[in-house]
Amino acid sequence: ADESSGYESESAGGDRAAAAAAPGGTRGRQRRARTAFTSEQVCQLEKTFQRQKYLGASERRKLAAALQLSEIQIKTWFQNRRMKLKRQI
Repeated sequence: ADESSGYESESAGGDRAAAAAAPGGTRGRQRRARTAFTSEQVCQLEKTFQRQKYLGASERRKLAAALQLSEIQIKTWFQNRRMKLKRQI
């Protein structure tokens, strides 16, 4: 997987062409690999979320560097966590 873009590389997965041609397939776009967060990363993300529900760009950059994740992964995690909170309420 190409870690810089978050997309799997062309060589990953042997049936990529077959999957793209199937109905409902991605047709040319590669699927983004699912991020598996470590328990330490989740713990730190949850602590930060309890303090503030939204992060600014500089805060997101610092957290991403501290957790060795991309800014997009941090942004997406916070969006998903806010939606989870909204569903619980």
